[in-house]
Amino acid sequence: MAAPARVVLLTGPSGSGKSRLAARTGLPVLRLDDFYKEGGDPTLPTVGGAPGADVDWDSPRSWDADAAVRAVRELCAEGRTTAPRYDIAASARVGEETVRLDGAPLFVAEGIFAAHIAARCAGLGLLADAICLRGRPFTTFRRRLLRDVREARKPLPFLLRRGWRLMRTEDAIVAGHVALGARPCTKGETRAAIAGLAG
Repeated sequence: MAAPARVVLLTGPSGSGKSRLAARTGLPVLRLDDFYKEGGDPTLPTVGGAPGADVDWDSPRSWDADAAVRAVRELCAEGRTTAPRYDIAASARVGEETVRLDGAPLFVAEGIFAAHIAARCAGLGLLADAICLRGRPFTTFRRRLLRDVREARKPLPFLLRRGWRLMRTEDAIVAGHVALGARPCTKGETRAAIAGLAG
């Protein structure tokens, strides 16, 4: 039986503009980055796997994919779901909120790991499209750093180390998302694709 709603998975490097673009579609939005694991979780990976190194928040192992898929599935089937609210600065879940479709047949689920659940969503018959935002690495670096400093997401040395690492590997990040089933698109192409799906 076909689900009453479908999902557009919107992924891309951190700082690529996913959240702002999703908000501007006018569609309901599920924030997949709220499904990060808590900071004290012993399964969190570290950069390079080294003990005592920075937590690798850009590894999908820092994220609860099963919970994200459950939320997408429930939202498609029931039109509502309860999602966590995550405080990135505290590396902790600080509450929860109800996400509702209010009859919308389409919604956007955005986050840096969205492509990692594309195959599962497609297998469940829930996927309308999977899109990876692509841009210029230095522009993404600058936008990400300004946002993270403004929101005091992490200490500045951590943000600089992470930002430099992500800028150098941005092309590989996009290629990885494409390999998982996402289409690489500019912001304009993404807006047009979502508008077409929304009718």
